[in-house]
Amino acid sequence: MADESGAYRVICKVIRQEGHCAMGHKVGDEVVMDESGVHGTICFHALYSLIPKAFAMMYGANFPWLEDKDVATHACPDAENPVVFEVRRVR
Repeated sequence: MADESGAYRVICKVIRQEGHCAMGHKVGDEVVMDESGVHGTICFHALYSLIPKAFAMMYGANFPWLEDKDVATHACPDAENPVVFEVRRVR
């Protein structure tokens, strides 16, 4: 549900991890993003690449290629040891 500013909460959950993640992310880890900030632990490299998508979803953006307009995926930039996040907007 959107807060008083119109922003939605976004939950970023690790759904796949291959190789060795230096930050130690594992399947099931979650980070919550909302108007007040980032809540939880996330690798800086994954965070900086994830913020544009999460921010857009937080403020109601719709990506036409998504089957479910509230759920996207995002891979961290480490191609050798990818961590894949589900990015879910909570309505």
